[in-house]
Amino acid sequence: MALTAGIVGLPNVGKSTLFNAITQAGAESANYPFCTIDPNVGIVDVPDHRLNKLTELVKPKKTVPTHFEFTDIAGIVKGASKGEGLGNKFLSHIRQVDAICQVVRCFADENITHVAGKVDPIADIETINLELILADLESVEKRIDRVGKMAKQKDKEATFEHEILVKLREAFENEQPARTVEFTEEQMKVVKGLHLLTIKPVLYVANVGEEDIMDPSDNPYVQQVREFAKKDNAEVIVICAKIESEIAELDAEEKKAFLEELGIEESGLDQLIRAAYSLLGLATYFTAGEQEVRAWTFRTGMKAPQCAGIIHSDFERGFIRAETVSYEDLLAAKTMGAAREAGKVRLEGKDYIVKDGDVIHFRFNV
Repeated sequence: MALTAGIVGLPNVGKSTLFNAITQAGAESANYPFCTIDPNVGIVDVPDHRLNKLTELVKPKKTVPTHFEFTDIAGIVKGASKGEGLGNKFLSHIRQVDAICQVVRCFADENITHVAGKVDPIADIETINLELILADLESVEKRIDRVGKMAKQKDKEATFEHEILVKLREAFENEQPARTVEFTEEQMKVVKGLHLLTIKPVLYVANVGEEDIMDPSDNPYVQQVREFAKKDNAEVIVICAKIESEIAELDAEEKKAFLEELGIEESGLDQLIRAAYSLLGLATYFTAGEQEVRAWTFRTGMKAPQCAGIIHSDFERGFIRAETVSYEDLLAAKTMGAAREAGKVRLEGKDYIVKDGDVIHFRFNV
């Protein structure tokens, strides 16, 4: 599934360093190589210990992880909503991504100038958020003019949409993003059709200095970002982009040793990938056989035929059933045969909602 998170940020906050770490991590020396398919798009493996365990159990000829895309969005400055700097490019790229990862500078360094002259993560966040809100406000006001005329003629659909648009305009005028406004399920269908920038889910990436990576809770800037994120119902991932760029150049064993030396269990990049994956409501199911053990991305709530279609459209079209066992049950049984004997392998039909960690063999006939 081609879903992507856009990396945004003001100049000199570490955005480019982080994206460079993402693209460098795909070198051939990496454990699971990924590639860059475009100058500003990086495809990265989703770290998953379950895939490694399944590989140990099944011993396939190859192992294939699932992937996630990050897009490096053009830098933003105040006035971007009016076309300042690379504003138009910035906004057009934001429209194309499914989620936003906003990199915020949480370190002081006299050698790296800040665009505002001082380190102030909340001001940085508010600058970007406001530009997105202003762009959405302009879109909504134009839409209100068109829909309002139809609403005056007692058009039910237009009246329904007009009420939603007015509610959004009020929120934007109070500098509230669309994702913080409450809507019913029916109203949300209309909101999604507006393709607003501020309806996209956000993840804040606090970029700290090397000295703070072991205990970022003592960093006052990180504390500020976490408090702000609570109001936005958003998650905060703490990274040191400089360290991530160094880790990305190491092979698996060197990476493990480096992290142990720092007293860190996993890299910030791995945490970011996992958080972005979760932010979009994504989950993983597995296929496992002698030829290949593979992870597949699906949206939470998808049914078995839809998940089969991720592998190939023929699988969905000719779906018969899904032979399914949970990862935990297969791990405990150690082999598919033993899991079957223990009654842990289920035959699921078209209405089965696939769960994260399911190991599935699809039966189909075309």
